[in-house]
Amino acid sequence: MEALTGLTVAESNPSHPQLVRAPRGAPNVLIILLDDTGFAQLGCFGADISTPNIDRLAANGLSYNHFHVTALCSPTRASLLTGRNHHAVGMGFLSDMPMGFPGYTARIPQSAAMLPRLLRDAGWSTMAIGKWHLTPRGERSAAGPFNLWPTGVGFERYYGVLHGGANYWTPNLVSDNHYIDPPATYEEGYHLSADLADQVIRTISDQKSAAPEKPFFCYYAEAATHAPHQVDQRWSEPYAGRYDDGWEGWRERTFARQLESGIVPEGTRLTERPPWVQEWDGLDDDAQRLFARMHEIYAGFVSHTDAQIGRVIDHLRLIGELDNTIVMLCSDNGASAEGGHVGSINEHRFTKGLRESVEANFARIDEFGGPRSYNHYAWGWAWAGNTPFRLWKRYAWLGGTRTPLVVHWPSGIAASGEVRSQFCHVVDLMPTLLDLCGVDVPTTVDGVRQLPVDGRSLASTFEDPEAPSPRGSQYFEVQGSRAMYADGWKATTNHVGTAHGDEIALIPGSHAFAGDHWALFNLHDDFSEADDISADHPEKVAELEAAWWKAAEANNVLPLDDGYNGRLPAISPPAYPQPTRVVYRPGAGPVADEVLPLLCHGFSVTAELTVGPGGAEGIIAALGDWSSGFALYALDGHLIANLCLSGDQFKVSSPDPVPRAASLGCRYEPTSPTSGRMEVLVDGTVVGSLELDRSLPVSWQNGGTGLRIGLDAGFPVCDDYSPPFAWTGTIRSVEVAVSDPRPADLGQVIAESLNSD
Repeated sequence: MEALTGLTVAESNPSHPQLVRAPRGAPNVLIILLDDTGFAQLGCFGADISTPNIDRLAANGLSYNHFHVTALCSPTRASLLTGRNHHAVGMGFLSDMPMGFPGYTARIPQSAAMLPRLLRDAGWSTMAIGKWHLTPRGERSAAGPFNLWPTGVGFERYYGVLHGGANYWTPNLVSDNHYIDPPATYEEGYHLSADLADQVIRTISDQKSAAPEKPFFCYYAEAATHAPHQVDQRWSEPYAGRYDDGWEGWRERTFARQLESGIVPEGTRLTERPPWVQEWDGLDDDAQRLFARMHEIYAGFVSHTDAQIGRVIDHLRLIGELDNTIVMLCSDNGASAEGGHVGSINEHRFTKGLRESVEANFARIDEFGGPRSYNHYAWGWAWAGNTPFRLWKRYAWLGGTRTPLVVHWPSGIAASGEVRSQFCHVVDLMPTLLDLCGVDVPTTVDGVRQLPVDGRSLASTFEDPEAPSPRGSQYFEVQGSRAMYADGWKATTNHVGTAHGDEIALIPGSHAFAGDHWALFNLHDDFSEADDISADHPEKVAELEAAWWKAAEANNVLPLDDGYNGRLPAISPPAYPQPTRVVYRPGAGPVADEVLPLLCHGFSVTAELTVGPGGAEGIIAALGDWSSGFALYALDGHLIANLCLSGDQFKVSSPDPVPRAASLGCRYEPTSPTSGRMEVLVDGTVVGSLELDRSLPVSWQNGGTGLRIGLDAGFPVCDDYSPPFAWTGTIRSVEVAVSDPRPADLGQVIAESLNSD
């Protein structure tokens, strides 16, 4: 009815807007997404790692043992939140590498409106807490654009980290659409996982206090258990000595528990140790102690994560919302082998291609898990963490694609503690939740016609353990590793990519797509993908390979690439490319690494400033920290430039104190693809230099702390100072300039730099 307006309110008839309201009694939704957590790394899926809170969800809910993901971070998240296959929404690879191909744009299109948008429009409050990793490189700075940040796709609140990784002691945090410093320091007991749980509790409390009857959708995406594996020693101490007999022994005990609990069916064969995973008994004492310690820390890290999840669940119980909250817990991929075959004290070393050794890591064994490390365990533990499967994250084998799924909803699921064995995939979660919430997928959103939803609802499996699988087929592709599932059959290629040196050097397999062997498995009889029967059923192999190519065409999977460098020439440039020269001034927040001038091919820093009355002291400019970073500062009057390259320190200093008013700076020039020279300058004159035996990285940190002017925050770049170590005089400006003109092809530049590492 239209409003009728008279002279006064008493003489008028109002017409009120039709406000959106969720159905009375509609459920809350809580998605808990773990990171790099393998099939066998939770107690309810066979581990001896203490996860009582997750186990309680499973004991009072359902566990799915045929749940699958894409085997990589950004793609799984895109599929989860859109209900579409990852390539179909442009997320065929990591959001850090947007490419000019439809399946790899790293920009989820408006034609795939995300779950938070659909639930928000239907009357739910929406909040995202934790790791995002769905905003393309070049769009994650303070300048945005913000349309692919969480608050741009339907979440009303956001708190967490935009990038793929973070230092748990000093993360680069975002609140809604701006960067903030952590609310406390490492010395004060700060840890990202605890902070995220605090934020989940606080945000839900705010929402329920304001509108008790309004349901919420909370996307709680833990950064854990992605490396670095950082946790207070109090959490790892209970595991001391527990892993001294190694990954084979742990894996066998885990498998026995899996069989006993029924999470793995009887008749399953434990796949054999591959030759590229070291035989534990063949390792010397130092290697065994080192590798055992790595898993003690990881186990403590998992238990700490579980405790934070428990705090959130306890809060929902306290406020009376747990029974009517649909909780879904899963992982984005299987356990990660990115620590290489001997692990790493600093994961940046592995990603930059620097060789690791047992001797060097053992010398720093007491630092693992603490503030001086950015550590990752040896890949034998990734293999064990995916028991009983083969391989790990980044592969289409079950070790990469099959992860735990726990569903808990006391008001809607009568069964408890039961295992469901229907084939399902991460694309099925969104349609399941919309089905349970009574929300239809619209034909159009904001006038944009929506893509077909690839997933199907799992709701029928909640009460009927014999209900058919919602879908009969699913393709897989991750960094060139390919597989096709159809009605219990799965064909998987033996492709080994070029992204990680240890793998291509040690793991046998095909390195050319045309030469890939498609192994065949009947998963109805072979739960662990143990027995290749391709020779007995060539017609089935041909059928599944043909089905893969058909799915690849339908979902924009081509072109294929099995590493990083091959993708780089196709990287899409940002709207505002990295400059060749920029002037910074104190007062701004940290400048994101990825929008700085490209430093790797030579750069200069020139600061116009005055020295304080006590002499030159403090930070002029700092980027990153002691895991990887750069700092220009003065100490006791001397000008110093310090480069921390994957944990290795390189420092050059002026021999004399600097004058009170001066132009201070530094300059780096490469002298070969694998070496360079660092100089410090006073009034344009070189006063100190140092030869480096390595090149600079393209990206200093994955989600690092950014460039700061006049002070530092978080951890320092070196031990000369403790943040903030503010400049004691006055800084007027700091100019950063690259030595060469900006190249026309950003991809080529990055490829050249990576190839030189």
